[in-house]
Amino acid sequence: MRWNRSRGLSLALLACLLCIGGRAMAIEEPAFKVDVHDGDFEVRTYGPRIVAETVVPGSLNEASNAGFRRVAGYIFGRNRLREGGSASIAMTAPVTVSQSTKIEMTAPVTTKPENDGYRLQFVMPAQYTMDTLPIPLDPTVHLSERPAATFAVIRFSGFCGESKVAQRTAALQAWIRQHRYTPIGIAELARYDPPWQLPFWRRNEILIPIAPPATK
Repeated sequence: MRWNRSRGLSLALLACLLCIGGRAMAIEEPAFKVDVHDGDFEVRTYGPRIVAETVVPGSLNEASNAGFRRVAGYIFGRNRLREGGSASIAMTAPVTVSQSTKIEMTAPVTTKPENDGYRLQFVMPAQYTMDTLPIPLDPTVHLSERPAATFAVIRFSGFCGESKVAQRTAALQAWIRQHRYTPIGIAELARYDPPWQLPFWRRNEILIPIAPPATK
């Protein structure tokens, strides 16, 4: 799987969204339980969650720009409340990008990724349900429920260049094989920080869904 360097307007927009009135926002992250910790590697179990997502044809760079604008537009007011009007939704982290598939995304994903674009997702704040979230006005933005899932994860800092992300993905795949887990989906790139963050403090992750460990 090839990844391109993601820069440009989406990161500038992220910078604006993460700062309001000169003060940094408190950013909610999805809750998870660490099942295994091994240096930079972890196995995590995430609970059910709702995502706002869009699929953008083309490269990772195009997805990171056009996709970010679409979903950010939804959470900052391009939406419709069921009782009328619109609402802003709090920003969350991370923003994730993965290769798209030609079927509707579910968890776990069991099909091979196709080269038809990338899927960008924001996890919605935990306070919302499908019944209380505003409806997207952009027809390319969709809300979807994700069941609980287990992921193998590698954490790393710095920039997310193509070669670095490919290297980290390969390292995670090797770790999965070494520990005899079964991958059941495609890799996701997760980025947590605005573009002004110093490279050595940036939080990045690759996540690959795996079959839950067998219970003893």
